[in-house]
Amino acid sequence: MTKIEPLGAVRERVTADLRQEIIAGSLRPGDRLVERELAERFGVSRVPVREAIRALVAEGFVHFETPRRTVVRRLTPTDVKELFELREALEVYAAGLAASRATPEDLAEVRELIDRAATATEAGDAEVITDVNSRLHDRIIAMADNSLLTEALEPVAGRLRWMTRRNEEWPQLLVEHRELYEAIASGDPERARAHALTHVRTNYRSTVRHLFGEEAP
Repeated sequence: MTKIEPLGAVRERVTADLRQEIIAGSLRPGDRLVERELAERFGVSRVPVREAIRALVAEGFVHFETPRRTVVRRLTPTDVKELFELREALEVYAAGLAASRATPEDLAEVRELIDRAATATEAGDAEVITDVNSRLHDRIIAMADNSLLTEALEPVAGRLRWMTRRNEEWPQLLVEHRELYEAIASGDPERARAHALTHVRTNYRSTVRHLFGEEAP
């Protein structure tokens, strides 16, 4: 007997797949999302596709150019500035908390992620680098051990990953992540916040340069 996948599970799967295609660049800014075509490609009805598109609109990945035309959103300099301002406010604070609350097990996990990032950087594997670096930041947020902080960043986590995927200055990112790890491992919150601030601002400048071909203000 064939098992029927619940509608909610289908919606989540289609949403996750479309989100990943946007982050990876398979779907580019300005590309149109057509319900019928997507339903055929995923082998599902149009209902979960429609709901997935609405979810991605809410997350800021796509928008309705007209009531009948949905496209992948084109990021503007203002979009990037506002998201990085949020990162600066929350991630810098989280790094300070992580420095005072991280356990040896937490730090071991971050070290392992950095080692994986180093291997991927040497190989030039963009997908692995993006995944591991995102997981590293997620781990630092988790180490802060503040559920409200985690909830505040969750709605924009995907968009941040989408933006930073465009930044291909991977060796520099690796250096910054190692320095940030060492600052957190030192147990000094002020040092951790300082390194996190430098990292966020450097990443902002790199992202603006890669997205728009210009220097950040």
